[in-house]
Amino acid sequence: MKRIFDLVLAAVAGIFLLMPVLLVGIMVRLTSKGPILYWSDRVGRNNKIFKMPKFRSMQIGTPAVATHLLSDPDRYLTPIGSFLRKSSLDELPQLWSIIKGDMSFVGPRPALFNQHDLIELRTRSGVHKLLPGLTGWAQINGRDELPIPQKVALDIEYLQNKSLFLDTKIIFWTGLKVLRRDNVTH
Repeated sequence: MKRIFDLVLAAVAGIFLLMPVLLVGIMVRLTSKGPILYWSDRVGRNNKIFKMPKFRSMQIGTPAVATHLLSDPDRYLTPIGSFLRKSSLDELPQLWSIIKGDMSFVGPRPALFNQHDLIELRTRSGVHKLLPGLTGWAQINGRDELPIPQKVALDIEYLQNKSLFLDTKIIFWTGLKVLRRDNVTH
């Protein structure tokens, strides 16, 4: 049922978001050198690595680590990178990952391949069995502000209570938080 929900919602979102996707792609191309999309190695269901697309918000050559681990993340941003991140527009290409089946709309956010502490905690708690999501319970309860153990605790809570109703609630709250730009650091 969840897969059908994801495919229908991705198709509807794809239709409504086609123009914004094209406009953001053009903006990325015009404001910085390099490809429009950045394909990030991420950890998916059962710790399988997959390529997750995002609109490129960082300069070419930025180290492949979580943004909070960079000494001065702002110096790596493209001219529109901060706007893309704060508005979450950089996430739009992940509709492709949802259609492909690498991601769901709701689930734990996919870890970077080198976030070993997060991967280990999720594996020990069984969260690694979930399909990662565009948004999740942790994202509406703190997003970038949460320490890893707290994120995993929220991922476990989602794992234990997952339902179509909870997914719909998370999507609704994600929309509100994105519009208000709650808990976004860069």
